[in-house]
Amino acid sequence: MSDQENTHALDGPINLTFYRYLLPSIVGLLAMTSASLVDGIFIGNFIGVPALAAVNLIIPILSLLFGVGLMLSIGGSVRAGKFLGEKNPAAASAIFSKTLIAVLIYATVVIALGLIFERQLFRLLGADADLMRLMSEYYRVVMPFFFAQLGTIVLYFFIRLDGYPSLTAAALVVGSVINIALDYLFIAHFQWGISGAAWATGLSQMFPLLVLLGYFFTKQRKLRFSIKQSNWYEVIQAAYNGISEFINEISGGIIAFLFNLMLIHRAGVDGVAAMTVMNYLMMMGFMVFFAIGDTSQVMMSQNFGARNGKRMNAFFYVAAANVLAISAICISLLLFFNEPLILIFLSDQNSDLALGLANEFIHYVWPLFLFAGFNMLISGYLTSVHLAFQSGVVALSRSLLLPATLLVTLYFLIDDYRFIYALALGEALTFALALFYLMRHRPSKVLQQTAPKLSDGMV
Repeated sequence: MSDQENTHALDGPINLTFYRYLLPSIVGLLAMTSASLVDGIFIGNFIGVPALAAVNLIIPILSLLFGVGLMLSIGGSVRAGKFLGEKNPAAASAIFSKTLIAVLIYATVVIALGLIFERQLFRLLGADADLMRLMSEYYRVVMPFFFAQLGTIVLYFFIRLDGYPSLTAAALVVGSVINIALDYLFIAHFQWGISGAAWATGLSQMFPLLVLLGYFFTKQRKLRFSIKQSNWYEVIQAAYNGISEFINEISGGIIAFLFNLMLIHRAGVDGVAAMTVMNYLMMMGFMVFFAIGDTSQVMMSQNFGARNGKRMNAFFYVAAANVLAISAICISLLLFFNEPLILIFLSDQNSDLALGLANEFIHYVWPLFLFAGFNMLISGYLTSVHLAFQSGVVALSRSLLLPATLLVTLYFLIDDYRFIYALALGEALTFALALFYLMRHRPSKVLQQTAPKLSDGMV
């Protein structure tokens, strides 16, 4: 039996449907995240702290470029979800086709420009000559594979929307397993250094795309691809609805850029490496939050199109309960198992300063898990009901405006590393704003505003 028959967002059992979408998503995203974590483990243990810092310095570039593709993909899939809820697969197929074409054209352009202006970008990121050499070894190999990565992200969101979460999870798992195997082969066995890490990452990005292409041979699929399209302005309209995800992605790069400058000034390469370890540790929890928010977004966008407010409420409550549980798990791990987690990435042969800083940073970062998952969930909900402005405000507040303002302020007020508290404080302030928007735009009110004459008896 196909995933479509098993998991129906519009009429399936709430808990069963939610978890049948969520669990494959978590498996796939954690597989993808574990590949990044294994990259960090091999780089930190076999290449060294400078290489770990070099990879982290490249993050702002990749975040900015990836953010546009993510915005187009999520915005397009949310729009397609509404069309599917309205029983209009032709319109959903049109936005799917236009999104995929637009993202692939975008990927071609940014790869070329990114390689042409490589040196200028590295100087902007504050790298010295030694770090620029390491960054270049990694960057020149990874960038051409960006085409496959963006193609994968489009197919991931649309294929999940069409009811094939197991296929998307399998694709990410395949990519992760291959990445881990290539990391061992290229870094530990052949000792190719940071270029080996780049080749492992780049080559492994090809395989999820190949797996997802199998979707086009599925007869039961609702989404059909056609290169002949009109009304290309619809892509821009859809992209606007994915603006919160774009903001989240590029803001992460900007915040990483600020952090790197501050840490290079106060602790040098060891500080950047320590923050890289923190990023790896936070990545697992954030990916699970993303999976929960993305799953609820798939459920609610279709029920928004079908005008089923009760199911929208039910899916939101299930998602919120899962966010609460994951938050508790992440906080417990960071507080009680911090040293073993750090030593996964930094062996005893690495700098003692990097080890000590990573341990200190954990105590400044863990409170953000009290609020981050709920902020991501609410932002995703607002996107699913086409409140792009409100979703964008929440995303911009939590990922850029508040943390950047607080980082700069605390950096000049405090002489040590406690300015890192800015991350948790920014999430807490954003949570108050997100709750305000949620109460003001809960499903019953949103559906009344979009069709005042209809009443669905929602709570």
